[in-house]
Amino acid sequence: MHRPAFHPPRFKALATALCAVLLAACEQSSQLEQIQEAGSLRVITRNTPTTYYQDRNGDTGLEYELAKRFADSLGVSLDMQTADTVDSLYHQLADADGPQLAAAGLTVNPARSEQVRFATPYLDVIPQVVYRRGSRKPRSIEDLYDKRLMVLKGSTLADQLRELQASHPELTFEESDNVEVVDLLRMVNDGEIDSAVVYSNELVVNQAFYPAVSVAFDLGDGQPMAWALREYTDTTLLDAVNGFFATIKDDGTLDQLIERFYGHSDVLDYVGARAFATHMQTRLPRYETYLRQAGDQNGLDWRLLAAMSYQESLWDPDARSATGVRGLMMLTLPTAKFVGVTNRVDPQQSINGGARYLIWVRDQIPADIPEPDRTWFALAAYNVGLGHLDDARKLTAEGGRDPNRWIDVKDFLPLLQKKQWYSKTRYGYARGSEPVHYVQNIRRYYDILQWVTQPQSESRQQPAEQYHAPGILEQLPDGV
Repeated sequence: MHRPAFHPPRFKALATALCAVLLAACEQSSQLEQIQEAGSLRVITRNTPTTYYQDRNGDTGLEYELAKRFADSLGVSLDMQTADTVDSLYHQLADADGPQLAAAGLTVNPARSEQVRFATPYLDVIPQVVYRRGSRKPRSIEDLYDKRLMVLKGSTLADQLRELQASHPELTFEESDNVEVVDLLRMVNDGEIDSAVVYSNELVVNQAFYPAVSVAFDLGDGQPMAWALREYTDTTLLDAVNGFFATIKDDGTLDQLIERFYGHSDVLDYVGARAFATHMQTRLPRYETYLRQAGDQNGLDWRLLAAMSYQESLWDPDARSATGVRGLMMLTLPTAKFVGVTNRVDPQQSINGGARYLIWVRDQIPADIPEPDRTWFALAAYNVGLGHLDDARKLTAEGGRDPNRWIDVKDFLPLLQKKQWYSKTRYGYARGSEPVHYVQNIRRYYDILQWVTQPQSESRQQPAEQYHAPGILEQLPDGV
């Protein structure tokens, strides 16, 4: 029987092709190399006050600051994306063409271990049951049996409550992906629900806006918070993330960021008429000349500038916030440069710069808005940014109210803290209650200053810049 001859050249060609394929596979770029070659790191997050949002200084939030530093350490740009829900975040992370990691205030969740890899934890947070102060305080799981309890859908806390139902079958709770944690706290504060389960860091950041919310009890021990990464064939990106966190833990950067976002309460509140009166006597006279000059040069009432600077710094020229703004008018570096201020702690420069910036902001407000509303809008924008103010005005119009009246817009600014509203806006989440408090406080200080600087309220035996503290305390305007 004749058999066909074996052709070594054909076998050699096949072997050569196979080797080429294997070699190409061996030479395929790692995940980290692909990111560096693309020049961009895709990160998914949530638009919340503990993760990522925009304020008057631009993008901010703990997760944003961490992600930006990590991207910088890789020498690439940061492409920050947001997800509407926790479940959506995980689904997008699992997409081969989606984001490479999630920096979104996530706790390590064993139930998600088949979907993602969790990096080294960087913060421990405590799950807490919160309730409305004044109602009966729940002290155990059993006290929640007949209460309306709500939690964020898709969260580790929801899984934790499901596990508790095994030993507490009478426990019921609601999950929602139409809200964020700020909404849950508001609902508890307003009595719409009895309780919610949130993490301790989320409560710290938001509690000042919801004073009726209080901790009932901790729902177990602390849980580690970490970034989540998409499953990949190699661990180069995971190793880089873990190395990054090791570095910022060692050099103190992580502690500084945590202190910046969680170590203080930055609610803008009224510090008290007595303190204000004392500061009018001891601090205001040092800067009154500068305030009057800046007012004259910019067409502003010097007492309005005085009220602003008190709200910003308590008339302390060396004041410095956790975010790095400084001086009597608490100017950021970009704002200072924009208005020609070279030394932010110089009182005269700070006052002049703040006045110029306020005028510039006011000039961006539509000219057909009458005074004093236009000034109140300018103050709000000075605090929260023009974009967020514009979002609030649009929501006001859509709600059938007048977008050119502060009395109407101030009711809609806080809606920028609620997911159902800010998800419809251009600039997204904002701490909308802050500019409302900011303007309210300045107007109170301004009213007092207008009153005490009237000729009849000044003593003939004292220079014009001296004010009567006792008279202020005893004769404060109504509502202060």
